[in-house]
Amino acid sequence: MIKIGIIGGAGYTAGELIRLLLNHPDAEITFVNSTSNAGNLITDVHCGLFGETDMRFTDQLPLDSIDLLFFCTAHGDTKKFMESHTVPDNVKIIDLSMDYRIESDEHDFVYGLPELNRRRICKSQHIANPGCFATCIQLAVLPLAKHLMLNSELHVNAITGSTGAGVKPSSTSHFSWRNDNISIYKPFTHQHLAEIGQSLRQLQNSFESNINFIPVRGNFSRGIFATTYIDCKVGLDEIRRIYEEYYDDHSFTFITDKNPDLKQVVNTNKCLLYLQKYDNKLLIISMIDNLLKGASGQAVHNMNLLFGLEETVGLHLKPSAF
Repeated sequence: MIKIGIIGGAGYTAGELIRLLLNHPDAEITFVNSTSNAGNLITDVHCGLFGETDMRFTDQLPLDSIDLLFFCTAHGDTKKFMESHTVPDNVKIIDLSMDYRIESDEHDFVYGLPELNRRRICKSQHIANPGCFATCIQLAVLPLAKHLMLNSELHVNAITGSTGAGVKPSSTSHFSWRNDNISIYKPFTHQHLAEIGQSLRQLQNSFESNINFIPVRGNFSRGIFATTYIDCKVGLDEIRRIYEEYYDDHSFTFITDKNPDLKQVVNTNKCLLYLQKYDNKLLIISMIDNLLKGASGQAVHNMNLLFGLEETVGLHLKPSAF
């Protein structure tokens, strides 16, 4: 059994991670650290786990008793922890914050998008789990980058559910504001653009085009629905072949020939892609669950790779399609 510790246990991603690990045949949660909830039952915070665990949050850090440490911390907090604590060399780390997503000589974290870096992940000790928007957008265009076909500006419009803003209430996640409403935020400047550009240049070193990304707040709880278009003169049949070839040996990304809807991926670790041509424009629709494929599901996928397990273990999940 993989013995696991979790730091930052009270948020949405932590709740989903705990749910997945409780049902994972090769994982055992040793501790869930949350200073603000120390001593409280996990089910007092994550009510959906009632009947599945009687564990309590702790403010202790028994790092010597685990094989893997997950960080479900706020951005900036993982780096502070790493600078102020000594994690045993044998303990692997998966960080769900954005602290180490940009690869650097200053750290050894590998960017944990399995559809891009699976071989590197399998041999790594420290993994930076990708952002939710970044995952959805990258999966839409990685095959094009591999074939050096990103030679014009990318135009991306992506709408996300309210859970993407985290569990702490805010003026833009309050039900009475979010319901029956829609708005954009951080147009052209979203923080996930840096990791998207890094990945695309990894496959296509010549990529220098703008990524015109408009993030949208949706009036639903979970999921990301992204539409991307780019100039492309290649025929649709050839494009589809390129995509099917790229994702042929990956377990969670699928190309569909039917115009998909978000509920097909919500509550799963899947990404669905739909391709269409309009004259010389290629339209790619991509969709994921922001809390699973965009966060905790992908983290478990990375755990499976780190420990030599079949990559789908613990991730056979049914979509909430109705």
